[in-house]
Amino acid sequence: MVKWSDHAKADLRHIHDFIAEDSKHYAKKVTQDIVDKTLRLSELPQIGKVVPEIGDPAIRELHIYSYRVMYEVCDKHNYVLAVVHKRQDFVAEDLP
Repeated sequence: MVKWSDHAKADLRHIHDFIAEDSKHYAKKVTQDIVDKTLRLSELPQIGKVVPEIGDPAIRELHIYSYRVMYEVCDKHNYVLAVVHKRQDFVAEDLP
């Protein structure tokens, strides 16, 4: 099962709102594609790469469009922690 943190949900809303300024259609498509890609984590939790800034094998990331979807692999659930633009400066302390 995949669960989204409040922080990751807020990230997704911000992405949607930013894209919607230009196109509501693409805002919906991009955010839905991000959610759809995370659904695969239920069956394939190791599909993403280890986040290099963290180096912990349990903290991984998927890439979609210009975004890094960071998640934690746990025994029963996989938790989406954040959705970060690839150009954004990211440090481990940014994760909730």
